[in-house]
Amino acid sequence: MERKQQLVLILILGALSTISPFAIDMYLPGFPAIAEDLDTSVASVQLSLTSYFVGIAAGQLAYGPLLDRFGRKKPLYAGLAVYAVASLSCALTRSVEMLIAVRFLQALGGCAGMIAAQTLVRDLFPAHRTAHVFSWMILVIAVSPMVAPTVGGYLTASLGWQSVFVTLSIITLIILILVYYLLPAGNAPDKSVSLLPASVLRNFYAVIRNRQFLLYCVAGGLASAAPFAFIAGSADVYINRYGTSEQVYGWIFALVGGTIIACAQLNHVLLRKFSSHRIISISMIYQGIMGAILVAGVVTGIFGILTLTIMTVLFLSVHGLTNANATALALAPFTKNTGSAASLLGTFRMALAGVVTALVSVFHDGSAAPMVAMMAVCVFAGLMALATARVILHTRREAKANSTAH
Repeated sequence: MERKQQLVLILILGALSTISPFAIDMYLPGFPAIAEDLDTSVASVQLSLTSYFVGIAAGQLAYGPLLDRFGRKKPLYAGLAVYAVASLSCALTRSVEMLIAVRFLQALGGCAGMIAAQTLVRDLFPAHRTAHVFSWMILVIAVSPMVAPTVGGYLTASLGWQSVFVTLSIITLIILILVYYLLPAGNAPDKSVSLLPASVLRNFYAVIRNRQFLLYCVAGGLASAAPFAFIAGSADVYINRYGTSEQVYGWIFALVGGTIIACAQLNHVLLRKFSSHRIISISMIYQGIMGAILVAGVVTGIFGILTLTIMTVLFLSVHGLTNANATALALAPFTKNTGSAASLLGTFRMALAGVVTALVSVFHDGSAAPMVAMMAVCVFAGLMALATARVILHTRREAKANSTAH
């Protein structure tokens, strides 16, 4: 495969992977405008974010078997078409209830891009090149949290919040055309793959029984849910409480996303000296301390907009370290059922994201307290899960060693 062709494929696969992140980040600056136009509260609009995460969680479980059974492109075409139609429907909706429902459908369509891109990397590139390809794709995906809210802020301010969803639909149609003409089909359909629930559930059960997977799936997933509390609450906090413009909020969000990405690059250096578990433990303890300071500052009213932003950046900066190492350790035990393990891991994280965003909405009081409290709770829960699981595993190993000795 020529270098130019490889670059084109990586860009298309990266674009497929950014469809869902763009749908999450791009409309955040429009929360207050959506609430006003639909005659509802920001807390109700936040539930459209929750429904999107629920849709992603559900969709990830379904697309893996579908892509194996019917080939890569047919399910991908269907998903992209659903996403594009649902995006236009979001722009045309006149009630928050309809927006919440259509966002769920939008997520089900967007899942196709995420799962198909990962699958096609394995199909189209040799094994020794996949890690390299994924690293380049991550750089493409990393653009989303920096660009999407900024673009969304300018679109909302100049053309209205509906233009965000129209733009998402247009982008998806362009990607669909590129996929049709430039993306190879990948592996052929496998008619032997069973779509019967019992067969799929057996694979999932085999994954869940692995203790290392459970440990890092739960602990890492809880800690990794913290940024979603920021995603859910930040637009209301910055635009309504502190009076920033949609454009300024977009730049603040880009700063937070850029810091996470920059810090994540340290992982390559840290892994030369520390284990993944050690990095996770240190980063979560650090986040716990920052989270306590963040909550105390907001509750006491000491923090203004600048201090809140700085502390939020410091708190979320190590998210990339926790997420990357938890993922690696959760999937490490599998040479078989890796796809099922990745699906379960992604579903658990998106389900947690849905719960977290819903709780931010439920406890919404017009202040930054629900947002920062939920961010801190996620990390504290992750730390407790990590410590508890490690104690249980250590106790079981000692008991096994003692029984062997006797």
